[in-house]
Amino acid sequence: MSPRAHITTLNIGAQSIELAKFHAQPQGGLILSGYRSRDLEPASEAMRSVQIVAALREMMADLRIRGGNVVYTVAEEMVFSRFVRLPAIEEEKIERIIFFEAQQNVPFPIDEVVWDYQIVGGGAGEQIQVVLVAIKADWLEKLNRAVEETGLRPSIVDLATMALYNAFCYNYGDLGGCSLLIDIGARTTNLLFIEPGRIFTRSVSIGGSSITSGIAKEFDEPLAAAEFRKKRDGSLSPSQACAGPPGADVARVTRIVRNTMTRLHAEVMRSVSHYCTQQQGHAPERAFLSGGVASTAHIREFFQEKLLQPVHFFNPLRKVAIADAADAEEILRSAHLLAEPVGLALRVATECPIQLNLRPVSVIRRQELERRRPYFVLAAACVIIGLLGWGAYYWRATQVEESAADRLEERVDALRRLEAQLNEVRKQTAALDNQSAPLVAAINERNFWPQILEELNARLPKEDIWITELVPTSGGKPLGVPDTRTIAATTPVPAPSPPRPGATPTAPAIDGLLVRGLYLFNPKQQEVVVDYFRNLTSSPWFAIDPNNQAKVIKPTTPNNSEWAFPYELRLDLRKPVKLP
Repeated sequence: MSPRAHITTLNIGAQSIELAKFHAQPQGGLILSGYRSRDLEPASEAMRSVQIVAALREMMADLRIRGGNVVYTVAEEMVFSRFVRLPAIEEEKIERIIFFEAQQNVPFPIDEVVWDYQIVGGGAGEQIQVVLVAIKADWLEKLNRAVEETGLRPSIVDLATMALYNAFCYNYGDLGGCSLLIDIGARTTNLLFIEPGRIFTRSVSIGGSSITSGIAKEFDEPLAAAEFRKKRDGSLSPSQACAGPPGADVARVTRIVRNTMTRLHAEVMRSVSHYCTQQQGHAPERAFLSGGVASTAHIREFFQEKLLQPVHFFNPLRKVAIADAADAEEILRSAHLLAEPVGLALRVATECPIQLNLRPVSVIRRQELERRRPYFVLAAACVIIGLLGWGAYYWRATQVEESAADRLEERVDALRRLEAQLNEVRKQTAALDNQSAPLVAAINERNFWPQILEELNARLPKEDIWITELVPTSGGKPLGVPDTRTIAATTPVPAPSPPRPGATPTAPAIDGLLVRGLYLFNPKQQEVVVDYFRNLTSSPWFAIDPNNQAKVIKPTTPNNSEWAFPYELRLDLRKPVKLP
């Protein structure tokens, strides 16, 4: 925290509200730089919120506070507090046990309250003493909305008695033994039993309003008039209590004040007895007075007489500096009201013995969002940087792609020019191919017939058979002059089928050969013709079905009167030859 860190504290009591402004010193000390207080009129809950907002805005204007974080207390009568003793258990089980105790002790459903706890004694094998505090969530939200309406942002919501304890430990931490702090407020009196490392509190329903009600009843006047009379004539002076006329009214007021304080003394003694017997505490060695009623005349002498021990006014500014010397005298007159504001400021400036926090759910949610805000900002910055990085990357990639595309476009243009040249060459080549095709075909056809003759001669058996005639055929018909020497076929040659209607007529071509010859009278007889047929089935020039011998061979039956016999083979060419 910086040396001049600004701390705003707010104590919301039953009938008054105090606003203070502090600055933290580097060593953890406090400087009080401003203080204001306002009284609140008795009113309904809705009107009370309106009074708090109006009074708070007025005090903020006086102290020149425009907003920011604030630490405030809630009145003791709004809070349920209980001191619970637990057996010595492991640290990891304490929280579960305390939650169970809270469910058992808090007089409201646990999900309808805001609660907190703190270990205030025991440990190291001894019983653990825990203080549980709880407040209705809807009450707290209403109060918190009134505070936030003025522009203040609550960070810590403390309990008035715990703020008193922290202020006492800060200013009187060097005291030993047991001290009793009597904080007399408007509606309740808070009793704090304070020992080194130990605290016990008890609230008594007797306070300044009890005196005001007694005066109003005694004089049959409104509460506002009775409050004014109490502040003007209220005293604990024995002489005034017994005096008669002409100060009869003052004596009556004094008598009411003494009777109320006597009842309070009786409650104090019962609380001391309870603390010593039930809480195993020590009897108080001294007492301190605090709160609004502590300004009543002769109150210190009254309690000193009743308690038979030293009684002091609690000075919460004992170790707190005052910034403006001009305001020091006025602030010191209000020192009995500054215990809670000082205790609240210590929650921010230094480490305190009691650090309860009854934050509403809305405040917890807001603080959680504020705690995560740097991470959200960092995440947003990372997203933006990432987007910028990706944008720069894509921009650079676009430039590279455009540059590469330009280079490729240049190459494509060059290739297109080459393609045009190649297409021109292809056209010239095609024209030359068209011109040379008849010549090539003529050359190939010139070699065709010698190769056919060579093939027929190569596959012809070497003995007893020879070829006498070759006749080209087209569509199964011999070409040239009709030949009457054809051997009578056992099967008539089918006539070529007429072209189908609409079909494109094919050009005439030589698609087969008619091979005629003779074979000698020999032991194998016509088998030599069959051997010739078998040799020709593997020829690449003829399309011969080896399983259809009758289609190809048309031999004659040999006899004993002739020495040679004719045969005839009808061979289909694999590749027909166009007629010139």
